[in-house]
Amino acid sequence: MSVRLGCIADDFTGATDLANNLVRAGMRVVQLIDVPPEGTDPTADPAADADAVVIALKSRTVPAAEAVEASLRALEWLRAAGAEQIYFKYCSTFDSTPAGNIGQVTEALMDALGTDFTVATPAFPDNGRTVFKGHLFVGDVLLSESGMRHHPLTPMTDSNLVSVLDAQTTRPTGLIDHEVVAQGADAVRARIAQLRAQGVGAAIVDAVSNDDLVRLGAAVKELALVTAGSGLAIGLPANWGFEPSSAAAQLPPACGRQAVVAGSVSAATNGQVREFLSTGRPAFSVDPLRIAAGEDVAAQALAFADKHLADGPVLVYSTESPDAVRSVQGQLGAAEAGELVEQTLARVAQGLVQRGVRQLVVAGGETSGAVVQALGLTGLRIGGQIDPGVPWCAAPLPGGDTLHITLKSGNFGGPDFFTAAFTLLTGESK
Repeated sequence: MSVRLGCIADDFTGATDLANNLVRAGMRVVQLIDVPPEGTDPTADPAADADAVVIALKSRTVPAAEAVEASLRALEWLRAAGAEQIYFKYCSTFDSTPAGNIGQVTEALMDALGTDFTVATPAFPDNGRTVFKGHLFVGDVLLSESGMRHHPLTPMTDSNLVSVLDAQTTRPTGLIDHEVVAQGADAVRARIAQLRAQGVGAAIVDAVSNDDLVRLGAAVKELALVTAGSGLAIGLPANWGFEPSSAAAQLPPACGRQAVVAGSVSAATNGQVREFLSTGRPAFSVDPLRIAAGEDVAAQALAFADKHLADGPVLVYSTESPDAVRSVQGQLGAAEAGELVEQTLARVAQGLVQRGVRQLVVAGGETSGAVVQALGLTGLRIGGQIDPGVPWCAAPLPGGDTLHITLKSGNFGGPDFFTAAFTLLTGESK
């Protein structure tokens, strides 16, 4: 077993986001869908030839106790696989409820690893996420002024990550600011020693550029646990001597029909849906109120897809403005509305694959989790990047076919992501 880095991600798109950055830095990466069943040999395929293994959980918005239990199971498997360092990955917008789960999972992992200190930074400058003086910026605005303030499950109204994390942990939270990071790895290590002596358990780390993340990566080489968004992944592989290589991202050739399933309500995904619609390509809108009324919306979507799949990519989506989302939640409840859409889109994805779709784009973390579980996928080989944080992946299907799939975080990707993804994979413009 060659596993150097063992990663625990709190959602499915975040897992591929992290894996993408590790692959770009030269590591061969396998993403596992949830913790393998008890009794599975961690030295057996599909992870036997991986330099890093990412275990994707669906733990971001579940009760904190469930998130902790799942994360500890993942940790146990990764340690049995020989992982030398553990990476807890959360979203680059640090979104979490006031009750957790970032802080609670971090402390549980620290306790299990017997370590008294870790770092925390959701910074990912390539996607406009930067941390300055402990405050998280999304593009040019503070997190609290971004679209995340309206997130239906984890609204973020405080940009000060020190206070956000401190509210979720029993250990004090400190700060390693940009002036220290700019001085290099030795200065960061000295600041870590200082904070440790003060009894600080975790430190938010500033990062406004990739160079900051590379310096931080070198500084945390000896830590048993690091916690971050996906950005820190660019600074860790060099600690084991890895260098960027296209060979790490090679996937089997793509074929088959193309489709997009979008369930995110983020501003970025809404824009991608609008762009797709503007091209005149076929698209089917999923209405949660019709699902709640008892209509078989999944069957309707698949009947629509049957008419159009042969001509190019088909979009099935449930994305709305914040006001529209709140209206639906007011009628159905936030949890029920989300669950109805996720399960419907998961059924749609199943049906699309049965109809010969072998190139599938999925948008939204919760939607991605529901889809990969419905499809019975257990592991993904991580390929090349489409946009920052979003790679193509390959998964084996029963019967020997390969499904190329990308799991896109709702906040990621350019306006033309849905069509650009297929062009990149096949080299053909649709």
